[in-house]
Formats: sequence, structure tokens, C-alpha cells
Amino acid sequence: MNICIEKNVPVTMRDGVKLSADVYRPDSSAEYPVLLTRLPYNKELQKLVNFSFDVLRAVQAGYVVVVQDTRGRFASEGSFRPFLDEAQDGADTITWAAAQPWSTGTVGMFGGSYLGATQWTAASQAPPALKAMAPFLTTDQYYDGWAYQGGAFHLGFNLLWTLSSLAFGELGRRVSLGDAKPEEIAALVASVDNVEELYTHEPSHWIAELENLAPFYEEWLNHPTYDEYWKKTAPRESFGDIVAPALNMGGWYDLFLKGTLANYVGMKALGGSEDARRCQRLVIGPWSHGAFVGAFPERSFGLLAGTDAFDITGLQLRWFDWLLKGIDNGLADEKPVQLFVMGSNRWLSADDWPLPETDYCDFFLHSDGQANSAAGNGALSLEPPGNEPEDVYLYDPRHPVPTTGGPTYLPGLNVAANAGPRDQRIPEGRPDVLCYTSEPLAAPLQVIGPVELVLHISSSARDTDFTGKLVDVWPDGRTVNLTEGILRARFRESMSEPSCIEPGQTYEIAIDLVATANVFAAGHRIRLEVSSSNFPRFDRNTNTGEAIAAEHQADICQAVNRIHHSRAFPSRLILPIIDADVR
Repeated sequence: MNICIEKNVPVTMRDGVKLSADVYRPDSSAEYPVLLTRLPYNKELQKLVNFSFDVLRAVQAGYVVVVQDTRGRFASEGSFRPFLDEAQDGADTITWAAAQPWSTGTVGMFGGSYLGATQWTAASQAPPALKAMAPFLTTDQYYDGWAYQGGAFHLGFNLLWTLSSLAFGELGRRVSLGDAKPEEIAALVASVDNVEELYTHEPSHWIAELENLAPFYEEWLNHPTYDEYWKKTAPRESFGDIVAPALNMGGWYDLFLKGTLANYVGMKALGGSEDARRCQRLVIGPWSHGAFVGAFPERSFGLLAGTDAFDITGLQLRWFDWLLKGIDNGLADEKPVQLFVMGSNRWLSADDWPLPETDYCDFFLHSDGQANSAAGNGALSLEPPGNEPEDVYLYDPRHPVPTTGGPTYLPGLNVAANAGPRDQRIPEGRPDVLCYTSEPLAAPLQVIGPVELVLHISSSARDTDFTGKLVDVWPDGRTVNLTEGILRARFRESMSEPSCIEPGQTYEIAIDLVATANVFAAGHRIRLEVSSSNFPRFDRNTNTGEAIAAEHQADICQAVNRIHHSRAFPSRLILPIIDADVR
């Protein structure tokens, strides 16, 4: 097949702004369904366009593929405002694509991360031509799960992303237009190279490198609650308007896993059409945001774990063949959920998420008041606690617990080296990390589903953070993280209306540890880590109860934090247990 590529095709938006698109199509006069992706990272960078989907393979399979620079990025006109213009621009582009002479009038969308966000926002407008989506590694809102999580600012990802991708692209665009000097690029490169220093910049809401190139970063910090600023772009607020089914794809170590799962569950319940509710699909692999081979420096999940072995492009082409071409390829009869189970290193198919056969079990926290570090006497068991003393630790924001693996996107030679499963023995040696560990398991334990941590806490501060981390302890001493979460205490009741805590008063809080799928092998132990920081993945709580992004070093307070576990205060880890051999 010969392929025709048309470069920089102008697409006019409803306000007259022209966005630039490249069109890849069979060199033929026939009509084909259209697959669209919209990105802010430069449509010329094939690695970013193709990272979750093979464009040329799609053309050979009988599709026209349209790749568009979003508003204000690279070859497109206008000003870039993350998330805010994507709904109308996406809908306008879909309408344009459906009307072209090479189009059958049906459109699908694909892409991951922000390319997933452009799908969900466009779908919220219910453009008639949009018949299917395939969002990869993306979320259901841009507050809890993107900019923030549990009320804590997603510092590590957002600052790196804004500097290295958004600000850098904007500066390059200005240089090409003659609106900036080439030497400014070198200064920005130096800032990206030294982003670790900027993580500790005070106040965090003002960073000179972003003031003119990415003013939206300060906007995010100036909206620390789930207010109208965030709600107007949140896909979850528009589920009832979305009529296109979605093939939701995510990773157990992806920072947007929570939103990927929420999109599947929310659309099944609230989608705006029968097809949208009935045809939702979910795929979760052992992937992180930037690592898709199923292998990390400290743990590999086998040959079948990567997106290439799984053939993620092939899956999406089957999806689009079914919904855009009407081909009866068996997908309609397959189970809607496919999950990779770590530990057993196999894929399973399920009828729903969470799995219908899930048994939620309470693992209670115990200690003699000395659960500090892995050398302490913290324990996890199915037995409810008796009259036990609380565990106490000092949280000092000047010396936070360092991020060690997990669902991160942090600087380094290789993003995958910082993310995913990592040995936790170094952070577990700290006195401000409480460790609660089960006895060795007599038989394998299969944990698949949402994970929640219920803590009874008190603090000497008006506000502080509490973190939780689920860990698989191997017989050889390795401690491998599975999933984690955080809650800023002022957000314990609401993400929209925070309220400080009273020092010394005991509260019950629930920390969303998101989800996992792991088999704890016989002889392994289950461990829960509890602390008050995970830096630089999340910003440090200064413990004052004031606006953290505006505070300086002198404003920081230490906090004496307590975890209560007794008959009156049964702190517990809630694990989703699957007894059946699900296939």
C-alpha cells in the first residue's frame, strides 16, 4: 500500500484560530474511518505520536490518521491553556475530519497521557461523528489525580512536565517566531537539568522560569481545592454527556491509574448512551508513565508483560474495527476487563472492575507503641486490636521521606529507573516511617482490586499529611512496593471544602491507596508503611494549615503525629482478596 502524507493542513476552529494537522492516509480515492490524536508535544516527534499506537500500521489497516498540534503549540495558532480549550477544539476537529472527502464520517481517537485528556474533553461535547476512544494512561479529572492527589500537590511530575515539555516547547515556538532569543533556551535547559533544586524552591508558587512561559503552573497552585476551575474541565463531571465507548488502558505503576479506573467505572454507570455504558473496556498492565516493557531495574514481570508482547496497537485496531467499521471480530463477546497479575505474571480476563468475587479483608494495625522503622514491632493481622499504645513519630518537612519508586515521573537518565517496583529498605530504616508487617504467609494470597487504608490519627499540628504504602516483603529481605497514597488532613472530609484539624484530637481518615493486582507468594509477608511525606513526588506539608505554596522555610513547623490502633480506634488496611483462580 502507498501512503499519502499531507503536512500542516489547517483546521479552522469556531473562533477563527487555525490549528495545524498532519494527515496520513492510503493513497486512494476511497473513504476510510478517521483516527485522531491531538497533542501539545509537537506532531513532528514520531516517538511521542506513536508511543501507544502505531500510526502507519493503522493506515495499512484501512484508516486515515490525523495528528494535530493543540492550540498554541508548535505549528498551531492561538495561546495554549492546558485542558481549558481542548473540549471545543477537539469537537471542532472531529467535525472537520468527518466532513473530509477521504472520510466515511466516523471518527475514533487514540493516545496517552495528555493525548488521553484531549479525547475525554472532546467527548464531553458529544460530537456525533465520534464513535470510539482509546485513552491510555490518563485520568478522570485534572485536580485529584493530575495536579493534586489527596489534596497534596503532585510536585515531582507537574514541575518536571511543565518545565521540560510545556515551557520548553513554548520557548522554542517563540524563538522560531522571533519573539525570544536563542540564548534563552540554554538558560531553560539549565533549569530543567537542575529541577531537583527547584523542588525545594520557596515559595513554590513563584518560579521565575515559568512566570512568562507557563503561567498556568501558578494557576494550579492557586487553586488547591476541587473548585469550578477544575470542575469545568473534568471528564467525570460530563460522563452523562459522553456517548462514545472507551477502551481504557493503564498501568499498575502509572500516576494516573486512579483516574483510568474511575473512567471505566463511571462510564459504565453514567455514560450518556447504551453503547457507552455497555461497551466500556479496561486493560491494566505492569506499566508506569514512560515504561511499557513490563521490566524495571529491580523487578521484571516476564516476556508477556510489555505493550509490544501484548500488542496494544493490535488491540486498539480490533476495537476500532468493531466500533468504526462494524466488523464482528469477537470483541463484543469477550470479557471487558483484562488485568496483568504481578507475582503470578499472567494476564486474566474478568467480568468487571472491581472483580465480582472480591472479598474485602481488614488487616488491623498492631504494635507495642514502637512501630518506627522496619526494625520496630509493628504488625498486621486479621485479629482486631486490643488496648494498645499508639505509635508516635516526628514529621519534619525539612527532612521528608524520599520518594522511592512507585507511580512517579521524576527526572533522571531513564524515567523507568525512578518509577515502579523498588526496594524500600532505605526509607523503611527511618524512625518517621512506621512499618506494620504480617507473619509469613502459609499459602499464596491473591490481592486484586482497590486498596484502602483507614487510620485513626492525631497531630500536634493544625494540618499535616499521612501517607500509606503497600509492600511485598520477600523471604530474602527485599521489600517491594505495590501501591501507595496520601491524604492532606485538611481534605479528610472534602476536596472542595478543606478544614483544619484540632491539635491533639483523634480523627478517622481514609487514604485511597488506589489499586493493585499481586500474588503474595507463600513465605512472603504483607507490609504497610505509614508516614507523612513522599518527596518530591508530593509537595511537603508545612503543618501550619495555611497556603503551603506561599510559605517560606521560616514558616515550616514540625508535627508530632500519632497512629492509634485499639478497640476504640481500629486502624486497618483493607485488601481485596480473590480466593478463586480467576482466568
